[in-house]
Amino acid sequence: MQNNNPTKLILTLYLPVLISYVLINSPIISYFTAWFGSLFIFYTTILSPAAIINQDLPIHKQIMRPIFLLQLIFAGFMCVTSVFYFMDHLGYRYLTEINYGSQFKENEQTMLIASCQRMSLLAHAALVTGMLLVQKHNIRPKSAKTFESDDFLIWLSIIVFGIGSLTQRFPSLNQIAIPLTIVGISCAAVLFVKGVNAKNIRYLGIGASIFVINFLHASLSGYKEPIIINVIVIACVFFPYYKKLILYLAIPTAYVLLYFLPTYNNTVRQSWNGEVSAQEAQHQAFENLNSKNEEQIEETNWSFLTRRLSEIEMFTQFVDYVPEHHPYYGWEIVENSLEGLIPRFFWAGKPNMETVSMQRVYDAGVANQLSIVSAKTRPVVDAYLSWGIPGIFFFMVLYGMLVQHLSDKAEEIFGGYELGCVIMFNSIFQGLWRGNNFEFMFNNIFWGYVIMWVLFALLRTIKVLKPVFD
Repeated sequence: MQNNNPTKLILTLYLPVLISYVLINSPIISYFTAWFGSLFIFYTTILSPAAIINQDLPIHKQIMRPIFLLQLIFAGFMCVTSVFYFMDHLGYRYLTEINYGSQFKENEQTMLIASCQRMSLLAHAALVTGMLLVQKHNIRPKSAKTFESDDFLIWLSIIVFGIGSLTQRFPSLNQIAIPLTIVGISCAAVLFVKGVNAKNIRYLGIGASIFVINFLHASLSGYKEPIIINVIVIACVFFPYYKKLILYLAIPTAYVLLYFLPTYNNTVRQSWNGEVSAQEAQHQAFENLNSKNEEQIEETNWSFLTRRLSEIEMFTQFVDYVPEHHPYYGWEIVENSLEGLIPRFFWAGKPNMETVSMQRVYDAGVANQLSIVSAKTRPVVDAYLSWGIPGIFFFMVLYGMLVQHLSDKAEEIFGGYELGCVIMFNSIFQGLWRGNNFEFMFNNIFWGYVIMWVLFALLRTIKVLKPVFD
């Protein structure tokens, strides 16, 4: 019988945090202590005998629950990817020392990077703390599928994906369009894997068609995230059935994505200025990759790994700016975020949230106002800007509690893990995998919650789901 009291486990998570702060005067050692601290938290909460994991499903069949997927993506991006930037700072590139014969000397930037890594580790521990505090160990579904077959996923996928694709043409409806589109894609991914397992040509054809169409669209966008997210989703839905195959393919796939994707995307972005079409830019991207210009590819990739995959450099710029040159923002960012929830229909003069959120980026000198870059902050940065280190701890505990509650609630009302967690939670609230600035994240949470209940009411109304009584 598993011990469901999380107190001892939670206290264990803060051991590497404490050690990293004890070593504050040795920034390089402190950084690596904090970096390995996140790996320690991954192991302790996922693989160790002390991990508190729901027993209703084997681990490999519940990997899309927050303690697994969201933690790995959020903390992996926030904490683990910073090692490339730090190694670059130390004078290394791809584990090869560049400045032979010149001894590295610690400086103010070294201290800032170590400080940000410690705060990132604290945020990681706080995130998991929140999850463990509210995690339900016995989720009692309030609904059940009316029919034995999964045919409803076909119609749900086509209808929701279609509505989402149409509403994406209207920028003011993005907060509705994007979650709906992702729900459709997730339904398609589940149909895809069911079609493969059951050799159901209808499921396979519809699921694969929608998923492939979306993947091709993502490949023309010039952004790395849609491609990576599609790969993560398809890997996660296939993992319970083809565990060994997915594990064998994980490292080669990650290598291919990290090696080719930066160069590919940089070329596709040529279409943004309108001089060439997205298809022409894509064709040029493949030609560039086939040219075997390894030096250019490695240069582009290292720039991607150090300054785009990891955002710790931006974090250090904000820490250098606040509070020395600007006082903590207090409730200002939160108040702006709450104003952003009001539909423009009711408030014609509502400020543009993109402009509002970017202002603090410009003020800190993270990006230039004349550039077209959108260097949005992340939850940990906004929590720091608002209240410093205490703000990071308390906000991230709340963040962990929120994502765990939303996942549990989705499983409860939609009748189980597959429809509730895999499809609904991880589609509607996909923006919480990595988080965003407060203005956009609050919007995602609020409208996502509304969409979740609307979809629940729809499935109950059309008799796809029926109530379950205790």
